[in-house]
Amino acid sequence: MRLAEAFAHQAISCERMGSPFMGQLLRILAEHWPKDSALAHRFAQFDGDVGPAGASLPLRTAGGLHALVLAGRAPELAALYPPAQVNDDVLRDGVLEAFERHEAFMLGWVESPPQTNEVRRSAALIAGAAVAAERFDLPFTVSELGASAGLNLMWDRYALSLTGMDIAPADPALTLTPDWEGPLPPRIRPIIAERAGVDLNPLDPSDPQDLLRLTAYLWPDQPERLALTRAAAAVTDAPIHRGDAIEWLATRLASAPEGHLHLIQHTVAWQYFPADVQARGQEMIEAAGATATPTRPLAWLSMESDGDTTGGIGAALVLRLWPGDITLPLGRADFHGRWIRWDGARGTG
Repeated sequence: MRLAEAFAHQAISCERMGSPFMGQLLRILAEHWPKDSALAHRFAQFDGDVGPAGASLPLRTAGGLHALVLAGRAPELAALYPPAQVNDDVLRDGVLEAFERHEAFMLGWVESPPQTNEVRRSAALIAGAAVAAERFDLPFTVSELGASAGLNLMWDRYALSLTGMDIAPADPALTLTPDWEGPLPPRIRPIIAERAGVDLNPLDPSDPQDLLRLTAYLWPDQPERLALTRAAAAVTDAPIHRGDAIEWLATRLASAPEGHLHLIQHTVAWQYFPADVQARGQEMIEAAGATATPTRPLAWLSMESDGDTTGGIGAALVLRLWPGDITLPLGRADFHGRWIRWDGARGTG
């Protein structure tokens, strides 16, 4: 995918997910990319797909610009960002000027791939974990693959508020209110006894630079996402290990304690693992499931793209439980957690 095409494609995706500003910004960059700039020369060195399925250079660029705004490094650019609304010409001139003034910052920023930790996905995790807890009344050990900064490992600290019911701790750090279709999930709040995650490039939300990277990839006209991320970062203390997800999981599976439900979770992460890694991971989880017992059960909760677009853009919510190898297709969720279409917990074993 050529760079201009990648910018235009990403613009459409962002608009579909509720960000007209990102659509405007990325279309401007598709049409007015500074081809003789140092940034353009660096991007020309990237091999393969530069779009969202590959290096994701459009989001790297937009994230760097937003980081300049959030860090207070580019007040002239910040004046053009939401809540301000400016025409294409004004925004174009401001962005091109920012590229020139902050060339070194942008060149450094785009060396790392985009990284977000969309906390609204925890709504699906809370509901899915409640289904698992309904089957096994045990404290949880939670292992997250592709955990980023660990914000979604803290779902027991968040409230899920739906019409007709809440699942919430006494003092929630934040409240999630997705548009919900379908029956309500079990009104159960599991107890997490231990939690940890793994990521190739883990971020520490208590580190100002890591928090800047997390928040810069949130879209500037969606301030509610920024507020939720900062609230989650303030309470996140889960250990996130740097390394290969499947190798790390092997150790976690072997050490899962008696008297606990071991919950493996991942949201929009597994789909980016190479096919051979996915196969190895599935084989490992299923082998561990085959040895699970009622007092040492295993659950695998995933929110991942499955290629099905008949119900609109979104990820499949699937819960597998052992012993018994029960598969529960729970429904679908928006990739940013804006909506959940819940099918309930009708499964096959």
